[in-house]
Amino acid sequence: MAVRGFPYSGLKDFLAALEQAGELHRVTVPVDPTLEISEVVTRTVGARGPALLFERPTRGEMPVAINLFGTQRRMAMALGVESVDEIGARIGELVKPELPVGWSGIREGLGKVMQLKSVPPKKVKTAPCQQVIYRDGDVDLGRLPGLQTWPDDGGIFHNYGLTHTKHPETGKRNLGLYRLQQHSPTTLGMHWQIHKDSTAHHAMAERRGERLPVAIAFGCDPVVSYSASAPLPSDIDEYLFAGFLRGERVEMVDCLTVPLQVPAHAQIVLEGYVEPGERLPEGPFGDHTGFYTPVEPFPVFHVECMTTQRDPVYHSIVTSKPPQEDGPIGHATERIFLPLLKLLVPDIVDYSMPEAGVFHNCVIVSIRKRYPKHAQKVMSSVWGAHLLSLAKLIVVVDDDCDVHDNNEVAFRAFSNVDYDHDLLLTQGPVDHLDHASYQQFWGGKAGVDATRKLPTEGYTRGWPPEAVMSPEVKALVDKRWKEYGIS
Repeated sequence: MAVRGFPYSGLKDFLAALEQAGELHRVTVPVDPTLEISEVVTRTVGARGPALLFERPTRGEMPVAINLFGTQRRMAMALGVESVDEIGARIGELVKPELPVGWSGIREGLGKVMQLKSVPPKKVKTAPCQQVIYRDGDVDLGRLPGLQTWPDDGGIFHNYGLTHTKHPETGKRNLGLYRLQQHSPTTLGMHWQIHKDSTAHHAMAERRGERLPVAIAFGCDPVVSYSASAPLPSDIDEYLFAGFLRGERVEMVDCLTVPLQVPAHAQIVLEGYVEPGERLPEGPFGDHTGFYTPVEPFPVFHVECMTTQRDPVYHSIVTSKPPQEDGPIGHATERIFLPLLKLLVPDIVDYSMPEAGVFHNCVIVSIRKRYPKHAQKVMSSVWGAHLLSLAKLIVVVDDDCDVHDNNEVAFRAFSNVDYDHDLLLTQGPVDHLDHASYQQFWGGKAGVDATRKLPTEGYTRGWPPEAVMSPEVKALVDKRWKEYGIS
């Protein structure tokens, strides 16, 4: 079911919708972007509070919008649905392998094609994001109220900049979400992690001895902002995906100084380049892992042009150990991509990436077990599924276990496992930010088979039935509950 007013033309339109729904609070007193905003946001997220608009940050020249996606309700509003599961259902219908049967099937197939017609981005000649232009000596990143979110951070960071690059040979566009450390009024550190597509673009440009053009957009419409975080395969354009989610094409405009396109309704755009071979120390930074990531050398973005809307709003996010705003974002990704994961691994009934595991660290999977070591087969398949290759722990349970009920999952994992037989230990790639691995980029992984064991797996004792109440008694007690007088 579509949300009223969707798709939003841009960030300000979304903020207006949030305010109308009682989901936005305006902070009218001065607040310092160094640490103070972070503490206010962290407390608000923990209380499942509203989105915030800091109207008078004590640094920078524009308001700060933050915690826009901090609850599942707001995340659904951002994507124009009552529940993010609706999007997964749409994708599930599109990837169904069945051929159309009869007129109703043909009509259904045509409906799918009509959905896809709205997907490609639309180029426009003029755009709100270029109403105000700063070039040469007028470029100053100090105009942006970037945040220092934690005491030992290496300085000011911009945490929701949508980074645009192109592969130097194929011309394939990438839209990514990476933290940006402010080194000077005109330079930013590009935290391009080893597994990211922008890293591949930059590596190719360096091999060719060329500068890599870069454009960074802040304050885009919420669907585009979400799409930048989505774990899409490299051959799928994020703006095609955003158009599918919006049901309407995303308007794009040519940059003024680099051969890239950006969302026409972005609030702020930075244009420039990354010089081959140039690195500067980046970090520390209190990331979504809840720990500071260490100082490492990363490429440097030189800003040659800044464009903005009139009266722009700056969008950011605070990262830390859960709960934080990225929790509902991760949950949306989990639900949206379930049909695609099931296409890759048909054995999967459902899956969950718990927020406490920072999503990619732990994956809980339910299956209908059919043969010996079925769980171990699924573990290997999940580790082979795109960015789920970074998962450190996979727990496989039977299909009668609710993977979203952590108590139920823990009950199965603690009681249904003989760790001499049901624990799979291996090694493989881990997230760039993982601090626990003894070597950077790779480390140990574990798979836990918490399913019921089969005689063909060597279990000969006879698996016991679980003690559950009969449906008849449960129905009786439901009917008589008020008679018991138990509050």
